[in-house]
Amino acid sequence: MVRVTKRFGPITAVEDVNLSLMPGRVHALMGENGAGKSTLMKVLAGVLRPTEGKIEIGGQPVAFDDPRQALAAGISTVFQELSLLPNLSITENMFLGKELTGRFGGLNQRDMRRLTRDALVELGMTLDPDTLVSELSIAERQFVEIAHGIKADAQVFVLDEPTAALNAADVQTLNKQIQKLTDAGKAVVYISHRMDEIFQVCDDVTVMKDGRHVATHDLKDLTPDGLIALMVGRELQDLFPPRSDHIGKARLSCQALVLSPDAEPISFDLHEGEILGLSGLEGQGQQEIARSLLGQHTPLGGELRINEHLLSLPIPKSGGVRKLQSLRVGFLPEDRKEEGLLLAAPIRDNIGISLQAARPGYRFVAKLTSLIDTTMQDLNVKAPNSAVPVASLSGGNQQKVLLGRYLAADMDVLIIEEPTRGVDIGAKAEIYRLLRELAAQGKAILVLSRETIELIGLCDRLLVIHDQRIAKDMPAETATEHAILDAALNH
Repeated sequence: MVRVTKRFGPITAVEDVNLSLMPGRVHALMGENGAGKSTLMKVLAGVLRPTEGKIEIGGQPVAFDDPRQALAAGISTVFQELSLLPNLSITENMFLGKELTGRFGGLNQRDMRRLTRDALVELGMTLDPDTLVSELSIAERQFVEIAHGIKADAQVFVLDEPTAALNAADVQTLNKQIQKLTDAGKAVVYISHRMDEIFQVCDDVTVMKDGRHVATHDLKDLTPDGLIALMVGRELQDLFPPRSDHIGKARLSCQALVLSPDAEPISFDLHEGEILGLSGLEGQGQQEIARSLLGQHTPLGGELRINEHLLSLPIPKSGGVRKLQSLRVGFLPEDRKEEGLLLAAPIRDNIGISLQAARPGYRFVAKLTSLIDTTMQDLNVKAPNSAVPVASLSGGNQQKVLLGRYLAADMDVLIIEEPTRGVDIGAKAEIYRLLRELAAQGKAILVLSRETIELIGLCDRLLVIHDQRIAKDMPAETATEHAILDAALNH
């Protein structure tokens, strides 16, 4: 991409950007939300035409009027919001708009299935080509999108936040597929906010800021701190606000929680003013512990004390979250789009719903406008007003709206899964500041995160979980990734 500029009326989204992609290498594209990454990739994918500049493939200039032309030229893009149609089969999606026909004009189902199966096998997938996309997991859908590019013999693959909704096993599978693509001489663009993935998967990195090119480096020449400094002008440690020097009484006390027949009892306290992190290798019971406190997981037994209220575990799943809300406990799930937010509803309804739930009967949200507007201002939600649909906001602002729901309701305890999932570095720093401010007000916060550095920097104390039990209780201030891994492996 040579000196690409894209303007929308008077607004310049991308200005004079160069990007070179080499065969057999994975190129990270980094920057905060609004840096211009998505616009640049939409130009490459044929979704947008550049205002100025050009695209060259093998030294020859090309121009695309639509994504189909880009794919035909060898550029396959897997956007964060997948484009597969759930009511069609894998085969029907793969050949949508370019179906194969037989001698008499009918669909050649046999050849389409065979070619679909071949493309899936190339990725190590054994899916039935007749399977409806709606029956696939998020990871499988992502691999089908990649297989679509392989079938088209694409030379460039653009992966936009490919692991945002994947578990650890699926991430490893995806990494193997990326390795296969580069071994075959393909070029891969990798867009992610997860620093560990960037250094594990990628060879080169280009950083953008405010629509402009900042720098391009071989990743061997950078450290995570150095990359963050290029993106936001701050070192990693500067993202985290200072810890509190005052931890108060226990807000939440969990006693003798048993997650499964073979698991040891788990007991811990969460204090006012404290941010407590559940760390360790993924899938060791962290999420089950958190969700047992809300009735979203069914343990074998235990007790939960919230302030002066004593509850027996398990808590009934039906109404569990609502019951805990009445005891001033808020829950921010990992999947904010599926479990947290009402995407089509405006910001005011998403924040106001917790206020409605805390009141008997129904009360119009309009009467709460002042509180909602103040909450948006406190959280620095970037939106014209509270009537804007949540679906139109960036990931960071969506997370702030979800946090605002419980800030407005003045909850004493917050249980938060993946507080900065899919959020850019700048928005991460804002969310860390907000959580630390809430802790300073006496709130108690339980955090789950796959990012160990995030837990170390954000939390006051860490519980290392292994095999559904607490392997170690350690202060976050002196914790290191090595110490956490050592505690998890040598429990």
